[in-house]
Amino acid sequence: MRIAGVVAAAVALAGGWSAAPRHAAEAAQDAVPSTIPLKITNNSGRGDAVYIYNLGTNLTTGEQGWADASGTFHAWPAGGNPPTPAPDASIQGPGNGQSLTIQMPKFSGRVYFSYGQKLVFKLTTGGLVQPAVQNPSDPNRNILFNWSEYTLNDGGLWINSTQVDMISAPYAVSVNGNTTGHLKSGGYSAVYNTLKNTAGGWSGLIQTAPDGSNLRVLSPSYGVETGALPANVMDDYINRVWSKYSSDTLTVTPFGDQPDTKYFGKVSGNVMNFTNGAGAVVTSFQKPDAASVFGCAKLLDAPNDQVRGPISRTLCAGYNRSTLLTNPNQPDASDADFYEDAVTNQYSKTIHAQMADGKAYGFAFDDVGNHEALVHDGNPQDAGLILDPFN
Repeated sequence: MRIAGVVAAAVALAGGWSAAPRHAAEAAQDAVPSTIPLKITNNSGRGDAVYIYNLGTNLTTGEQGWADASGTFHAWPAGGNPPTPAPDASIQGPGNGQSLTIQMPKFSGRVYFSYGQKLVFKLTTGGLVQPAVQNPSDPNRNILFNWSEYTLNDGGLWINSTQVDMISAPYAVSVNGNTTGHLKSGGYSAVYNTLKNTAGGWSGLIQTAPDGSNLRVLSPSYGVETGALPANVMDDYINRVWSKYSSDTLTVTPFGDQPDTKYFGKVSGNVMNFTNGAGAVVTSFQKPDAASVFGCAKLLDAPNDQVRGPISRTLCAGYNRSTLLTNPNQPDASDADFYEDAVTNQYSKTIHAQMADGKAYGFAFDDVGNHEALVHDGNPQDAGLILDPFN
């Protein structure tokens, strides 16, 4: 799950923001056609024009580009420095109460949708510039929009409803009728109202339009990065974790299908060392900060390997869900104990509480334990993007 930095030109698209889990197998299946239909249904209740964009990496050629409504791929032209305008890749979306079906090619990418205005995309020499609305000068800052991430390949379709970067215009996704991402009735307003009234600076994550209407809630990772959320917001919890595991042992079993693969964490000074069953140190982590916790990066970097990455994913989930003090055996299997500490990821807590099925991508590794808003089918016949009501 991609987390962009605060830069005027955001980051270039890459295959790295695939909706498919990092551990997902890429088994070939003849049943997956070259394109599948994506039905976009507008139940928003809004009268605004809707614009759709299907952007990503062509998994056949490795090129970055966009797909039109028929699923035909178009590679981006060369960009520049400063960035140059990208071709208009928008598809006119359905009006309120209507639907539109487009074709999805084999992509690792995003389906963006915006209300009222087209999004502004530009090209650098490295690829597409994505919206970076944590930057107040980003041209998309005052546009109401959102996106879903997906991967369609020979292993099937993975498509998610993501809140890793922000929560904004509500929507759900489906594949073969299996749906996730719907908020509870009144859930959209409840997210804003809850965070507005949560002590500790969490209201600073809310972005409004010039007319005062709600546009989005930024992730706490962006909040810390921009100063909208205090940088020390997780310090108390992190300090208590550090104190506990200076004497106790944290046991991490990172693979659900490998219960005998365990790593044992113990704090020594400013470092948490993890050993294997033979007592050999396999990886070490410096004491993290809020930016590392919320971003699941920096001091909690998670390379795509078989040791450090899986341990880091588990630690990241435990910090965000505040389960490391209540359970020395991670990951915690039950969500009943998530977010119970006074110091926790209030953003993710609030979103999960307002989801109809409890599933969300409130932080990058919310898929630890399968609590993410993701649907997958190895034989996808059709997919759906449902633009939900705001009330």
